[in-house]
Amino acid sequence: MTPALTAALDVELHKLTASRVIRTTTVLLVVGITILTTALTHAARSGNDQVIVQLGPLADATGWALLTGVAAQITAAGGLLAFGVALSWLVGREFSDATITGLFAQPVSRPVLVAAKLLSHLLWAALSAIALTAATALTGTLLGLGAWNSDVSAALGRQLVLTVSSALIAAPAAWAATLGRGLLPGIATTIGLIVAAQVTAIAGAGAWFPIAAPALWALQPDAVSPAQLALVTVVPAISAALTITAWARLQLNR
Repeated sequence: MTPALTAALDVELHKLTASRVIRTTTVLLVVGITILTTALTHAARSGNDQVIVQLGPLADATGWALLTGVAAQITAAGGLLAFGVALSWLVGREFSDATITGLFAQPVSRPVLVAAKLLSHLLWAALSAIALTAATALTGTLLGLGAWNSDVSAALGRQLVLTVSSALIAAPAAWAATLGRGLLPGIATTIGLIVAAQVTAIAGAGAWFPIAAPALWALQPDAVSPAQLALVTVVPAISAALTITAWARLQLNR
């Protein structure tokens, strides 16, 4: 990591931790998903037919399998939305708040600045993923779902990977926010990704679609091969390259 990127990352991390938007998103992500997971799991264990029908393949699941499955289902959509909105804000606010012009006078180049934004988003996502996974584990313990075993550890591990993956596949929002010069294009792109993931999952092609593959893998590990799961990394790699290139070509009159 270059000195310029280190300095820019330090600034972006300070901005991120001081942001009310990020703090609110973190609470909604971690606490919100935990509450929904707890409520739906409790309802299913109590025999609520309306909830059980909505669980689909998890309808017959019990104990930890039910809890982690519900958490994965909610994270698949809710996590992607939260990370996409946060990334849209990190990048798009420079345009909506008209602070982008000041970046042209900074000693650090614009590509380095946006790279720092992407890295700060990833670091925040990793911490959020750890917090959400820990909250899920605590919830299962408090609900008395039974002792831990290798299956429980594996399911919680998949929850951690799914949450981080949700942040990675939200990367196109940064490029959209740059091209659209604001938050809304990034948020709209995130919603589009969620819809596309749902459609491909219903069509049975989710394993080959990087946006849908992490959720499918978290719920049904055998349904997604390592090669298919590895395709997820292509999304942030291409999106980051496009975003950095777009920032390098920014002009004040556009």
